[in-house]
Parts: sequence; C-alpha cells; structure tokens
Amino acid sequence: MAQKGVQLDRETFSCPICLDLLKDPVTTPCGHSYCMNCIKGFWDEEDHKYSYSCPQCRKTLTARPVLLKSTMLADLVEELKKTGLQAAPADLCYAGAEDVACDVCTGRKLKAHKSCLQCLASFCEKHLQPHFNSKTFKKHKLVEPSKKLQENVCSRHDEVMKIFCRTDQQLICYLCLMEEHKGHDTVSAAAERTERQKKLEGSRQNIQQRIQDREKDVKLLQQQAEAINLSADKAVEDSEKIFTELIRLLEKTSSDVKQQVRSQQKSEVSRVKELQEKLEQEITELKRKDAELKKLSHTEDLNQFLHNYPLLSPLSQSTSSIHIHPLSCFEDVTAAVSEVRDKLQDVLREKWTNVSLTGTYMEVSLPQPEPKTRADFLKYSREITLDPNTAHTQLLLSERNRKATVMSQTQSYSSHPNRFTDRRQVLSREGLTGRCYWEVEKRGEVNVAVAYKNISRGGGSDECIFGYNNKSWALYCYNNIYTFWYNRVQTPVSGPLSSRVGVYLDHSAGILSFYSVSETMTLLLRVQTTFTQPLYVGLRVYGGSGHSAELCKLK
Repeated sequence: MAQKGVQLDRETFSCPICLDLLKDPVTTPCGHSYCMNCIKGFWDEEDHKYSYSCPQCRKTLTARPVLLKSTMLADLVEELKKTGLQAAPADLCYAGAEDVACDVCTGRKLKAHKSCLQCLASFCEKHLQPHFNSKTFKKHKLVEPSKKLQENVCSRHDEVMKIFCRTDQQLICYLCLMEEHKGHDTVSAAAERTERQKKLEGSRQNIQQRIQDREKDVKLLQQQAEAINLSADKAVEDSEKIFTELIRLLEKTSSDVKQQVRSQQKSEVSRVKELQEKLEQEITELKRKDAELKKLSHTEDLNQFLHNYPLLSPLSQSTSSIHIHPLSCFEDVTAAVSEVRDKLQDVLREKWTNVSLTGTYMEVSLPQPEPKTRADFLKYSREITLDPNTAHTQLLLSERNRKATVMSQTQSYSSHPNRFTDRRQVLSREGLTGRCYWEVEKRGEVNVAVAYKNISRGGGSDECIFGYNNKSWALYCYNNIYTFWYNRVQTPVSGPLSSRVGVYLDHSAGILSFYSVSETMTLLLRVQTTFTQPLYVGLRVYGGSGHSAELCKLK
C-alpha cells in the first residue's frame, strides 16, 4: 500500500508534457504545473499566434504569462528523487528505434497510441485525449500509429491528398485537381477506398470460398485414401483366402493324382510280377524239358531211345507274346496335368488383365496448366493402335494397326462382340487416362472421337455413332467444315482447315481439346466435363474407297 502511495505522488508531480518528474516546476494561471523548459518550448511554437493555451485544459491566455519557479513543488520533487524512484513508471512505454513516437512529447518520447490523418501527427495515449474530449478533434480520422503520414501530403503543394485520380491511378490534393489533373476522372479518396474495399471483400470471399473448396477436396481425398486402404486391405485379405483355398485344392488334387498313380503303379507292378513269375516257371519247365531231350538225344542204344521217347511229357501251351511300352505308361497323366496347368495360367492371365484394367482404375491428381506449344503437347504423346476386333468390316487396318482405310470389299474379320456392325468405325486398343496427346492424319471425310469402352456397337440404332450418345465426344470433319457432336447435340466449330487434327486429353481435369495442326496449332474447341471411365480413341471414315484416317507416329 505504501508503494502505491509513492507511485501516486510520483504521477502527481510529473510534467504533463515530458511525463517525467518536474524540473524547475512552474504553474500557469489556470493552475497546471509544467517543467519550465517544457512549457516555454510549447509556447515558443505558438509565438506566431496572438494567444497562448494550456496543453492540458486548453484555456486561452491573451498574453504570455511571466513564469516563476514554484519553490514548494521543487522541494517536493527533490524529496521524491531521494526515494530512488527517479525512473519513469513501469506502465509508461518509451518509443524505440522501430516504434512510432509521439509528436507532442518533448525529451524522451513515448510510443504513439494513434496517428491522426488530419493533424498528420502521432500521439501517445495521454496527448491523444483532446481528440476524444474536443468536438473539433473528434471529427479527425484516427488510425494505427504510422511513420508514413507524410506520404499523405502532396510533395508539390504541401496539402493533404484527399482525392484519388482514377485516370492516373494516384492520390492528389485539391490543388492538383485544379492544375495537371483537371478534367480527369476523380473521386474522393474515401469513395475510392470504399469501392476498392468492396472489390477486396469480393476477392477475399472468392479466396475463402476456394479455401473451403480445397478443404472439402482435402477431406474427400482423405476419405478416398481411407477407402482405398480399406478396399485394398479387404482385397488382399480376400485374395489370400481365395488363393489359400486354391492352393489347398491344388494340393489335394496333387495328392489325389499322386495316390491314384501310386495305386495304379502298385496294381500294374503286381500284374507284371505275376506274369514274370509265370514266365520264370515256364522257363524252368522248358529248361528241364530241354535237359531231358538233350539226354535222350545222346542215348546211343537204339532200343533205349525208342523206349524212352514216348515217356517224355508233352510241352505245356506257351504264354502268348507280351507287348510292353514302359515309357508311356503314365504319359497321359502328365499330359492331363500339363493341360490343367496351361488352362489355369490362361485363366489367371486373362482375369488378372481384366482386374488391372478395370478393378484398379482410380485417378487422383491436381489441376495442371494446359500445354501452350506443340513441343509441350508432344511431351504427352502416346503410342496408340487400333483394335482389329472393333473395326467395321469395310475398314482395312494397316501401318501396324494405326491406319483405317475404306475398302469396297468386305474384310474377312472373325466374328467378335466388340465389332462395329453398322458404321465404319473403330476404337483404339489402349484405354487412356491422365494427360495424353495424339494426332490424326485424315484423307477425306473423317470423324475424330473419344469414347467409353461400353459404347454400343450396332443393332440398327444410332446409339453406336460417335457423338450421338453420352458415351462419346466427336469432332466431325465433313464437307470442309468442323462440327462437334455430343449426346446428339451439334455445335458449329470455326477454324482453319487442315489435313491433321490434334487431340489433347487431361482425363482427371475433364479437359478435351481439338486443334487444327499445320505449321502452327489452332484451338478449334475445348470441352470441360467429367470423365468417369478410361477413354478410347475413335475413328469414323466416310466417303468411298480410299478415304482413310491414320494415328500419326509422333516423335
């Protein structure tokens, strides 16, 4: 409590101008006390006037008072100095090198609390009070402390610039308006600020909306990443179970085959051994009989020979000849297992290709700027070939399946469900995603298109025609004019005619652009949409025999 009292006394005996303890204190006729040098300096600035005012109460004095030192105040100040509280109060902030200083403070200046655009000066909190108390000052415009107040003053006329010249896009004063800016489109600076503030708010709203959109996109991408992870984990788990079952089935089948082979092996070997034993018995009998015949053949006594000959036992009937093919006993089993292996490999290869093309299709990317020059486009060129299984029977594919030519004779293509049956059309073998560029060299009337794989292939309906459905987008180059077709809606297209058409696709951004290509590239049409499936290049050739369209080989 004692410290608080001392602090109060210190504030009481501080100079309102320099805010430090009074030095050579003097008192004005209105009763306010100041340092002698502070009040003299304040009034010196007003010497050109005919009246003098008190900095605190603003009371006007008609004559400059004679100031005398106040002995009592001086003694009290000296007593305060002895207490060791010479330093300024802790709540007073002096201006540093980087701060805006109060223009009224003398000696060590305090930080400015506000700057006044009318006074073109900055004030600390204490010296700012007249702007709140006086009706005159209340009309002044206060802003955050600024060191650039002089930038609001015309360097030529030394007047505050309150007018904005829209013709020259600069602030001017009223004298400038009467001279070099006379007749220009001008408004008050406040009006220009209001208008620009509206535009600024509009820009901020657009930015904030984009931020919200991007935050939604980020959230969607996070959800998509989570969905991808969950789907992938489930696919791996299910695949492992299926392959485990398949492996078990193969192991069981292998065990069954092995068991059957071993069983048949045992049976066949037993049968062979049985035959072997019979043959060995027959050999033994034949050897015995041969020995008897040999012995008889060596008998010299004629009577004995004739007597013993009928006593020989007759030969048993010989076993029929045996045909053995030891190397081919189980070849059929090996062939059957090999056939199963080959069929399983074909099935796995075919199914895995389908999974790769369809099951895993997903594209996530950020928008990219569209190429500007042909060299930029060629960076995205793709090697594209035509699918013979989709070609109409009057189209001959050549140049390694890059060129389609109308023929008078029907081509001997095999029957295929993907073939176009009613129109001279063909699709590419490759499905396109990401960013791609290709060019088509045409001879005659040609339709250059992109389409989903599930477009109709015939059946007497126009649904199979490129551009006549919501599954294809087509640029018609017919009768020396360009037209664009989508979902049966025709759009005229203007541009220079050329024998070559360039096509740029940014699948993720939903951009499809057609260009007339000669020595330069001219944009014919740019489509902005959303693609939900991979796209396939489509060509349709009109006219008679010899008309053609070729996918150019780009370097």
